[in-house]
Amino acid sequence: MIKFYIYILFSITLFYSCNSYREILYLHDANINTPTKIQNHQEITIHPYDRISIIISSKTPELSIPFNLTSVSYSLEGVSSSLNQEQKLYYTVNKNGYIELPILGEIHVKGLTQEQLTNRIKEQLTKENYINNPIITIQFINMNVYVAGEVANPGVYEINKNYLTLLEAITMAGDLTAYGNRNNVKVIRENNGERIIYSLNLLSTELFNSPAYYLHQNDYIYVEPVNVNRKKLIRDTRYIKCK
Repeated sequence: MIKFYIYILFSITLFYSCNSYREILYLHDANINTPTKIQNHQEITIHPYDRISIIISSKTPELSIPFNLTSVSYSLEGVSSSLNQEQKLYYTVNKNGYIELPILGEIHVKGLTQEQLTNRIKEQLTKENYINNPIITIQFINMNVYVAGEVANPGVYEINKNYLTLLEAITMAGDLTAYGNRNNVKVIRENNGERIIYSLNLLSTELFNSPAYYLHQNDYIYVEPVNVNRKKLIRDTRYIKCK
């Protein structure tokens, strides 16, 4: 009889342990080795108040100098200016989505990707016969996301490529702790004077269909903790292996 109760107790413990294990297993419903078409791939686009570094160059350097921002210095002899690439001079997108380039004037950049803005500036330079085959280097200056809550390393993380996914941002933050709620990760986004909060489930492949899977600059990611009882269960059973 004692053996029977021990068996029942062990079975109950194993049951909850396996459930606990499944509740921390990312994408557990994925079809392994089955190609899936990527939907709604989103690159970072430019928003009002973003800061953008744009450097225009060519095989004939003197032709490109007038089209770049310059740093201004003052001395007893007067005012002098020089092109300073190391300082990362940048344009700030105004509230209507425009920047103003030297000589070229105002350009509407809101909603454009890096590649689209590059092509627009190239087209304008060649169309006006200013520079043939210009080289355009564009860098986003203030592209960050914020990760907080039950992750190993909460903080501010820079977006240093054309797109960033939620899973990549979580990896940058050292992954969720054992006590992070994986089926309700919040992404808070502000755009065009509106705020929206998305809830994403890391345990399901439905994650990939969320508008918040591809992050925007200044998105705030919050991983809420599981409740106290769930914390205790995870702590007591997380080392038990389940099939």
